[in-house]
Amino acid sequence: MAILETPRLTLLPITLPLVEAVMADRRDEAEALVGARMPARWPNRELIERAFVAPLEAIRADPENGLWGDRVMITRIDEGGGLGAAPVPRVPREPRVPRVIGSVVFHGRPGADGVAEVAYGVEEGSQGRGFATEAVRASVAWALRQPGVRAVQAATFGWHVASLRVIEKVGMVAVGVRDHELLGELQIFETRAGCDGLPAVHASERR
Repeated sequence: MAILETPRLTLLPITLPLVEAVMADRRDEAEALVGARMPARWPNRELIERAFVAPLEAIRADPENGLWGDRVMITRIDEGGGLGAAPVPRVPREPRVPRVIGSVVFHGRPGADGVAEVAYGVEEGSQGRGFATEAVRASVAWALRQPGVRAVQAATFGWHVASLRVIEKVGMVAVGVRDHELLGELQIFETRAGCDGLPAVHASERR
């Protein structure tokens, strides 16, 4: 699976060894695998279990399908604040190094209907700077270029303003609702291959 490069991020494919290292709390191993520093409190086992709908055993049995499209967001050393972001204070601090700030995951390879579902998260200290939009936009564009993929959907709650903002910015439109077993109604959004409303994507691929 290709590495995606956006103006401020490297989107590195998530591998089974990385999932295993995070689940086992082997921080040094996880950082070595991605070549970047992990946040102090993220990711953790709870977030990993929420991100992947398939159990770890199923991912182990078929990582190519179970981890299809999944990538970690890594900021490059020259990261900026993003359009409309507040200036970053110029204060003395440790030298910048690449950092893992979040992830974009799909719920496995799409089935016969050709519909992929995307989810995303950014650690608290890096929120509000447009990283989620940048990463999701590139990941959705990648997914829609894959054989057999007709559409990409995202599901979120009506009260989750930040998530709704990302969905709007990447050009998805509302297509329905479904019930969450614990938290109530989820709103479903979608974009399709060949959709004229998709924003321009500034990203490149490398192997």
